[in-house]
Amino acid sequence: MNPFYRFVWLTYRFWFTVYHRYRVCNAERVPTTGPALLACNHASFYDPPLIGSSLPREIGYLGRESLFKNRLINWGLRNLNVIPVDRDGGGAAGLKRVLDTLAQGRAVVLFPEGTRTRDGHLQPVRAGIGLAVLKTDAPVLPMRVFGTYESWNRQHRLPRPWQIVVKYGHPLDFDALRAEAKTCSKTRLKAIYQQIANEIMAAIAALQPCVDKAEFP
Repeated sequence: MNPFYRFVWLTYRFWFTVYHRYRVCNAERVPTTGPALLACNHASFYDPPLIGSSLPREIGYLGRESLFKNRLINWGLRNLNVIPVDRDGGGAAGLKRVLDTLAQGRAVVLFPEGTRTRDGHLQPVRAGIGLAVLKTDAPVLPMRVFGTYESWNRQHRLPRPWQIVVKYGHPLDFDALRAEAKTCSKTRLKAIYQQIANEIMAAIAALQPCVDKAEFP
């Protein structure tokens, strides 16, 4: 880790441990080196630093291009591996930056729902992640965060001391769909985007907290 990333990583690990009694489950399923695409639900501003602090390696995140206008903030975001994308995160330039990051052997976290939930429930998935999966051979891992909505959602001005949990699933196999996508029609290709996105979201939904109910509110 670069020094700034490690400093932020250690700070968040301490904060999440002390204030939120956070637990990380099955992080060993994420490769310690090489490219990886992490697909996670999105419930809070907490989600990116929580995911980052749960792994012993640097990962890349997506951030709106408008955040990079300030020179100091630009420096900080780039040292935290934040990838500038347009507001919707679905533009061609943003996708290319994600793919370039994966090609450099790095891990990237994407949120298939596109935006934070407003009610704590999983939202409909967007097909864009299907395109990203087809454009790379990187392993795809579903993951889910629990408790971040209850701790710090859109209605909270400050985070509450709610326990939070990060759970990693097993890598998903998209080899057959990747192969089919190389020769299929455009109509079928769009269907494959959505099929991949649906399978990823179903895998996220199937993950459950790895703590006792007595521990987890």
